Amino acid sequence: MKYIDQIDLKEKKVLCRFDFNVPLDDNSHIVDDRRIRAALPTINHALDENAKVIIISHLGRPNGKVVDRLSLNPVATRLSRFLGKRVVLARDCIGGDVRKLIDNMEPGCIIMLENLRFHKEETENNDDFAKKLGSCADVYIDDAFGNAHRVHASNVGITKYVKECGIGFLMKKELNYFKKALNNPPRPYVAIVGGAKVSDKLQVLINLMKTVDKIIIGGGMAFTFLKAMGHEIGTSIVEENLIDVAYNGIEMAKKSGVKLYLPVDCVIAEKVDPKSVTKIVPVQEINPDWMGLDIGPATITLFAEVLHDARTVLWNGPMGVFEIDAFSRGTFAMAHAVANSHALTIAGGGDTDVAIHEAGESDYITYISTGGGASLKLLEGGKLPAVEALNKTSEE
Repeated sequence: MKYIDQIDLKEKKVLCRFDFNVPLDDNSHIVDDRRIRAALPTINHALDENAKVIIISHLGRPNGKVVDRLSLNPVATRLSRFLGKRVVLARDCIGGDVRKLIDNMEPGCIIMLENLRFHKEETENNDDFAKKLGSCADVYIDDAFGNAHRVHASNVGITKYVKECGIGFLMKKELNYFKKALNNPPRPYVAIVGGAKVSDKLQVLINLMKTVDKIIIGGGMAFTFLKAMGHEIGTSIVEENLIDVAYNGIEMAKKSGVKLYLPVDCVIAEKVDPKSVTKIVPVQEINPDWMGLDIGPATITLFAEVLHDARTVLWNGPMGVFEIDAFSRGTFAMAHAVANSHALTIAGGGDTDVAIHEAGESDYITYISTGGGASLKLLEGGKLPAVEALNKTSEE
């Protein structure tokens, strides 16, 4: 693959695919603009080269229909503010009017095309749609790591129709950090895996056991493991069909010499409700009619101690229902522990990202990934279709 700084962009039409799928409030105001800010190095490099910058992205799930509240207009406005330069928003992403707008561009100008997913052909990886997108450009740059695990027209099909393709600075950074974590990490190497379901992270756990020294399991998925060990877990979330798989995972860790850590206490309540009465109990004493919703203080101490000598820490998934204050302590404490560790720290996944920022620790984590699905794909040992498509173009 070529990187953006290895390609001649001077006065060329450079089509940049970003992941500007940012959260919006009910009034279509941007709630979190980190993904927009993450794209600035790539855009500024293209502008420094006096390129004609054409930006494409999706926003939300309009399912192939024009949905006004999912227009990229707020993104174009916010990007204009960051760049101190006008970003023109086209009314569509393909068609004669769009082509005319692009053909009339001057070097140093920026045009953002409207939401790709207003056309169902985008998610179908429709070849004709990909050709229409790519035909306007001299160079294609993919900097949308958050969409790299998808097979869409704007990140896979398009690579056949632009003469020169490469990746932007964000994509380069993402791939390099995960390469460090998966291929040759400084040791001891600790993985923290949380979230609700074992099924979402099963392949991740299996793959990580080949490389890590220690695995910490928290969140709702921990209860499937605890039940596999014979504990009463009350009404806590559990995947009954994966209890045997969880038990085999525990045995696999033993055989592989990987130290596996599970919660020793938890915060329980009768239901997921901010007003619920809560108790902190050892995992052996969970009430049959209550559910575990966060790790407890003893577990926080244990997990922090596990990290004390770590040189690489990889974290994916919260320790509890952190969106509710009463069940947020464990996840925020883990954010503090990871931030305070003397290690290369990499966090992946949307919920983990949000939790770290809410805990005020984002400046102390080595790298926070912008792509939940893409990072999981890499942690599973899989390949990213968008990257494979770019690799293919470099081989031709």
